[in-house]
Amino acid sequence: MTKYAVSIKQYGFRAILLEWPRQVEESILDDVLRYTHYLKNDCLPAKDWEFVTAYNSLTLIHNKADIDFDLFKINLEKWYAQSGEMPQIQKHVWRLPVCYDPLFGIDLVAVSEKLGKSVSEIIALHTNNIFTVYGIGFLPGFMYLGGLPEALEVPRKPVPRLKVNKGAVGLAAKQTGIYPQESPGGWNIIGNCPISIFDVSRENPCFVSIGDKVQFYPIEKAKYDLLKIEAEVGIYKLEKQIWDA
Repeated sequence: MTKYAVSIKQYGFRAILLEWPRQVEESILDDVLRYTHYLKNDCLPAKDWEFVTAYNSLTLIHNKADIDFDLFKINLEKWYAQSGEMPQIQKHVWRLPVCYDPLFGIDLVAVSEKLGKSVSEIIALHTNNIFTVYGIGFLPGFMYLGGLPEALEVPRKPVPRLKVNKGAVGLAAKQTGIYPQESPGGWNIIGNCPISIFDVSRENPCFVSIGDKVQFYPIEKAKYDLLKIEAEVGIYKLEKQIWDA
């Protein structure tokens, strides 16, 4: 199992920032998640700590007291060495519907022209791929999905929109994602997902975890309307399976 050179930095009086190599690689993300799992289960009481993971970093935040950085750094290095025996973290693949109708895919034609591909080719590339959740942030439940095919890479819009609809599915550089609520945004919008990604009324507001996989599948407008109603009344069944790498 690969071990990495991890830098450990003080991040204020009550936080520590651990950084792995600055590369977007699933092996690095897996190592971050394994170490986080080891800390939560064997080293640090969850009631006292917050754990924030993303891409190649882990931020530890103590909820009650300042941290003795020099002493704690020694412990973190020791724990990291010990965490190599941890098994892989269980991940899920979530299949999420997307409607690419022109009503929703307001940048789809512009994206197809910029990339020199037909709209149907753009949709096929987007739905035939399985993406990795590298981070959740910006908005509660906003998933940064990596693993975008190079053929779909398109820069952010030069001028962000003041309003992007909830459920909008966008492309930006090497990533794709879903806007979990209405907000400003500069991603290129190619469709809309009728399923709420973040819902404060649920026991687990965001059902997706960092490290999980997401695959989109295309639906027509009529199916979108039906699934949106099912999701709103709580009868929609999320499609997921255990990821077997």
